[in-house]
Amino acid sequence: MKRWNDKLRPAELMEVDKQAHKMMVAWLLFLRNSGGLGPEERARLCGRIIEGGIFDYLYRLIITDIKPPIFYRIKENPDHYEKLTRWVLSELEPRVRGLGAGFWERLSAYANAPEEKSLDRRILAAAHLYASGWEFNLIKSMNPHDTELMDIEESFRKGLERHEDLAGVSDLREGLFGPGRKPLAHFAQICGQLRFQKRWSQIPRIPETSVLGHMFIVACYSYFFSLTVGACPTRCQNNFFGGLFHDLPELLTRDIISPVKKSVDEIGDLIKEYEERELTRVILEPLRRGGHEDIVDRLSFFLGLGIGSEFAACALVDGKVRKVDSQTLHGCYNEDCFDPKDGELLKMCDSLAAFLEAYTAIRNGISSDQLQQGLWRIHTTYSNAVFLGQVHMGEILADFD
Repeated sequence: MKRWNDKLRPAELMEVDKQAHKMMVAWLLFLRNSGGLGPEERARLCGRIIEGGIFDYLYRLIITDIKPPIFYRIKENPDHYEKLTRWVLSELEPRVRGLGAGFWERLSAYANAPEEKSLDRRILAAAHLYASGWEFNLIKSMNPHDTELMDIEESFRKGLERHEDLAGVSDLREGLFGPGRKPLAHFAQICGQLRFQKRWSQIPRIPETSVLGHMFIVACYSYFFSLTVGACPTRCQNNFFGGLFHDLPELLTRDIISPVKKSVDEIGDLIKEYEERELTRVILEPLRRGGHEDIVDRLSFFLGLGIGSEFAACALVDGKVRKVDSQTLHGCYNEDCFDPKDGELLKMCDSLAAFLEAYTAIRNGISSDQLQQGLWRIHTTYSNAVFLGQVHMGEILADFD
């Protein structure tokens, strides 16, 4: 799904990239606006934000050909919006029913209540405005004679102003339209730049996919599989955000394909050491100096900085984040109070996303030795893999044979 495809653009802007950027910003706003909540209420808010973002994306996948101004006009008419939503849900139902009756009921309720003003909806709305405004800034200078641009920019400005009672929104708005850029806005800005980094490096593919969009897809897969295995709410949420941020260090190194990383034993370690050093210098330290220690702590947790890998399972044990195996995590620490996060599952979802990127390119007529080898390597690695007796990776991959 392409965005702004009626405007001159410096690069293709894709819906999945925008949704990833939106959810990163929503996470920042969640942290800034949930400090006064109790653990259970905070977890419920986080869960509603994650699922709301997924629901929005699924809805947009169906109405891809409707321009935003037309869609907003439809939303203004309850009868028209109800008819559109009924059709959207009929298209989505056979695709998402497998995630369980509860997920489907929450999706239906969300879609049928578009004007709800709850905190999670307002955080998602503000994050949407920021991510769309970020894209708008890219194309603004390239379309000086476009008569729509002034109205579009004004809509983003006023939209963010309406949400300025939310902590963090004023910083984000100033970062888009003002002269300065505070640490929170700086982080949101550089996250968006991951849409310019292409997956599979120099290997031609159709469609091309970005690191940013890949991260969102991995996050969604991780969340869906977490629901499948009966993960507790906090574990589901940690797996989503673990997927959403797992390739954040590639802001600093670009996407380096696996054969290069594994070509010499020391190369992978050297790359990881450089990534962590630059991550600290460019991202974590500016946030820390800006007083955002909570953001630094959670990013470090999602990226596995304290346990050696973002793909290692971990839990809060005796007040400290510790590395555990998947069976122990599921059997002993599958409760919110242990702040659990899967590692093996995230790696499987990362590999599944990579498999589908290669498979789609080959199906669209673009083949190469690297793509074929990538398919073979992932298929071989996971042909007999079963996660916790419930996620049969081999069977999923076999559907694409």
